[in-house]
Amino acid sequence: MKKTAIAALVAASVLGLSACQKDDQAQQQAVKLETQEQKQAYGLGASVGKFVDQKLDMQEEVEVNLERDLVIKGFVDALTAESKLDPQQVQEELKQLDALVKEKQQAHQEKQAEENIQEGQAFLEKNAKRDEVTVTESGLQYEVLAEGEGEQPTKADTVKVHYKGTLLDGTTFDSSYERGEPAVFPLGRVIQGWIEGVQLMNVGSKYKFYIPSELAYGERGNGKITPNSTLIFEVELLDIEDDATE
Repeated sequence: MKKTAIAALVAASVLGLSACQKDDQAQQQAVKLETQEQKQAYGLGASVGKFVDQKLDMQEEVEVNLERDLVIKGFVDALTAESKLDPQQVQEELKQLDALVKEKQQAHQEKQAEENIQEGQAFLEKNAKRDEVTVTESGLQYEVLAEGEGEQPTKADTVKVHYKGTLLDGTTFDSSYERGEPAVFPLGRVIQGWIEGVQLMNVGSKYKFYIPSELAYGERGNGKITPNSTLIFEVELLDIEDDATE
C-alpha cells in the first residue's frame, strides 16, 4: 500500500477520533480485523498509539500539556512527507521538549519529596501516641501483632519472611503474599528499618513496622516508593535459614 493511501486511512482515523466522541460504537464496528495482515496493521498502529498516549500522560503529570490533535497531525504529515518541520527542526524541538520535561519532573519530585517528609512526620508523631506502638531510639516504630517463641536473628543471618509493604495512603508496593511464596534474604542487605526491626522478632512473630524515610530509601526512592516516603510493613518471621557471609 502506498504512503498516500496509508495517510488517507490515518487521516480518516483522525477525523474519526472526533466523531467517536459522539458515535464511538459505530466507529469501532467499522474496523475490520479479519485477516492476519489486518490484525498486524492494526496492532502496529495500536502499539504506536499506546506509546505516544503513555508519553503524553507522563508529560501531563508534570504539567507539560501538548495538543494531541497536533501530535496526530504530525504523524499523518510525516507519512506523506508533508511535515511542516524539517528533520533538524524536529530534533531540535524534541530536544527542547525533553529538557523541559526533565526540568518539570525534577521540580515535581522535589515538591513531592518535601510533601512526603511533612506527611511522614505528621503520621509518625500521631502514631507514636498509640499504646500499641513502641518507638526505638532510631525513630523506628513497631507494633506486635503476634509474638513467637523461636530464636531471634542477627544481622548476619539469612531470614525467611512473609511481608507486605504499603505507603501511607494504603498503596501496596510489594508483597510476598501476592507472589505466593515467602522471601529469603540476608538480613544485613536490606533497608536499615528492616535490619533493626527484624532483629527484635522471634521466629513465629508477626510485627508491624512504621519506618521513617531515613531508615528506608530516603531521598532515592525505589519504584512506586517516591523520595522521602515513610513506609509501613507487616512482617512474619518464619525461620532463620543460616548464617550469611557479608
